Amino acid sequence: MASLDKKLGSILVKENRVKVEDMGRLLKKASTEKRPMSEVLVRENVISAADLLGVIAIHANLPPIDLEKVQINDELRDKIPEDVCQTCRVVPVEKIGDYLTIAVANPFDILKLDDIRIITGCELRPVVALEDKIEAALQSLFKSTSEAMSEILEDFDDADIDTIDHREEGDDLDLGNLDGASPVVKIVNKIILDAVNNKVSDIHIEPYEKRVVVRYRKDGSLMDVMNPPKKLQNSIVSRIKIMSKLDIAEKRKPQDGKIQMKLGNKKIDFRVSTLPVVFGEKVVLRILDSSNLTLDLDTLGFEQKCMDDFKWGISKPYGMILVTGPTGSGKSTTLYSGIHAIHKPDINIVTVEDPVEYTLEGVNQVPVNPIQGLTFASALRSILRQDPDVILLGEIRDKETIEIAVKAALTGHLVFSTLHTNDAPSTVTRMVDMGLDPFMVASSVNVICAQRLAKKLCDSCKQPVEVPEKRFLELGAKQEDLKELKDGVYKAVGCNRCAHGYKGRFALLETLQFTEQIKRKIIEEASALDIKAAAMEEGMVTLRRAGLLNAIRGKTSLEEILRVTMADG
Repeated sequence: MASLDKKLGSILVKENRVKVEDMGRLLKKASTEKRPMSEVLVRENVISAADLLGVIAIHANLPPIDLEKVQINDELRDKIPEDVCQTCRVVPVEKIGDYLTIAVANPFDILKLDDIRIITGCELRPVVALEDKIEAALQSLFKSTSEAMSEILEDFDDADIDTIDHREEGDDLDLGNLDGASPVVKIVNKIILDAVNNKVSDIHIEPYEKRVVVRYRKDGSLMDVMNPPKKLQNSIVSRIKIMSKLDIAEKRKPQDGKIQMKLGNKKIDFRVSTLPVVFGEKVVLRILDSSNLTLDLDTLGFEQKCMDDFKWGISKPYGMILVTGPTGSGKSTTLYSGIHAIHKPDINIVTVEDPVEYTLEGVNQVPVNPIQGLTFASALRSILRQDPDVILLGEIRDKETIEIAVKAALTGHLVFSTLHTNDAPSTVTRMVDMGLDPFMVASSVNVICAQRLAKKLCDSCKQPVEVPEKRFLELGAKQEDLKELKDGVYKAVGCNRCAHGYKGRFALLETLQFTEQIKRKIIEEASALDIKAAAMEEGMVTLRRAGLLNAIRGKTSLEEILRVTMADG
C-alpha cells in the first residue's frame, strides 16, 4: 500500500493538513512499523479517522462507508477470492443483480479495480473505507478455517443425527487413531445435516493442494459452502468410508457404497462414491430423500397435452413407456409417479434398478449386482418367471436388455424404462440402431417421453424484459401461444433469497404418442426428423415449445429455456 501512503501524503500536504517535513517522518514511521499510513496519521493525532475518510472520499469522488455499522452477508465470501481481497484490500459489501458494492482502501488504483471487475464478472460500485476497518472486516469475513469450524460445531448436538446399520459386527467407528478425531465426526455430521436441511441433491468433498472444499449441488448448480482444515482431509474421507462400509485402506481405486441415516423422524439414503485424484480422494454423496419425492402425476406441472399422452400410455394393459434424457433430468421421479398412479392391490409390480433410489410400498424392487452376475438382462429374465403385470427397468443399456423388454411388452406386460437420447423422435432411431426391427418398435411402444429440468425464476427479484413476438415464433412457439404474453417475459437478477436469480426447478416433458400415423412412419423407416414433423402435425408439444410456454407465463427465463433445450430447437 506504499502507493496509497504517498497519495495520502500528497493530498494532506496539498490541503495544508500537515507539513512536508512532518509527512516525510510519518511516511518513514509507517514504513518501519509496516502499518498503513492512515493508521499512523490517526494515531499521531494528525487527523481524525472521520476527517481522513472524508478527505479520501472527496478526492476519489466516491461515497464513504463505516464498515463497523454494516452487516456483511457471509454468502458474499464467494464473490471475491480471499487472496484477492487481502491483496487488493477490498471487502464485498452487497450484491444486487449484476452490481457488486465493494469497500476499498485505495480507490485510486484503477488497475486493481479492473482486475476485480474481471474476476467477479460484475459491475462494481466502489465505496471508500479506512484500511484498518477493511482489515477488521476481512478478518471477520474470512476467519481461519479452524476457527470457523469450531464456531460451526460449538452448539451442534450429535444426537440430532444417527447412523442406521452403518457398521457390521467388529467395525470400529472410533476415529481416535486419526488426527483431530473428535471434530471429524461432528464435521461430517454437520456437512450432511446442513445439506439435507437445505434440500441439496449432492455433496462434493474435493481435495486440492492446500485446501479442502465442500460444495453442495442445489437446483442443479454447485456452490462452495465450507473449507475444512486440510489436515483433517484423510480423516473426513475415512469417516465417510466407515459409515458407508467401504475399505478405508484402499485409496488407489474408486469405491461405491451407501449410507442410511435417520435425521429426526426421516430416514434418508445416501449413495457414496469415492474417486482418487491428484491430492487425495474426492467423495460425492447423492442424497435420496424419499420425503421430498412427489408421486402425484398432476403435481409435476407438465403441459396438458403431454400429461394426457403419458396417462394414455400408462393406462394400457401392456406396451412400453420410455422416458429419455440426460442424468439428473428427473426421469426416475416421472417413472415412479407413473408406477404410483397405476398401483393397485390386484397387480404385481416389479422393478430392476441400479441402485434402488427410493423404496415404494407394495412394489418388489430388485437391486442390480453385476459382480454377482445380476444384470438388467438376467434380472429381467427372472422377473418374467415371477408373474409380473408391470415391470420397471431402471435403464436399457444394451441390445440383450432391450430385446427382452420388447418381448415382455408384446406378451402382455406394461414396461417402464429409460434411455439416454436427446428427444422423443430420435429414441426410435436409437432403438433401431440397437438391433430392433422397426416393426417390433412400432408394435411394442405406447409412448416415448423426453424430459429436462429447468430452473424457476425467483419471484422476489425477477425483472420484466421486452422480447419481440417474432423472436418466440423463430424459436418454435406458435401464434396461439402468444395469447398468454401480456406483460412480457422475465429475466434473472439475483438477491439474497435465491441463487443467481433462480430458486427451485420444474420439469419439461415432450411426448411422442404412438398413433397409427407414427407407427406407419416407423415401419417405413422414416428419419427422426420425419417422425417429429408427423408428430407435430398431430399436436406434439416439443421440449422447446414447452419451455417457451413457461417463459411466457413468467415461470422461467428465455435464457434458461435456450440453455436446457439447446439441442432440441
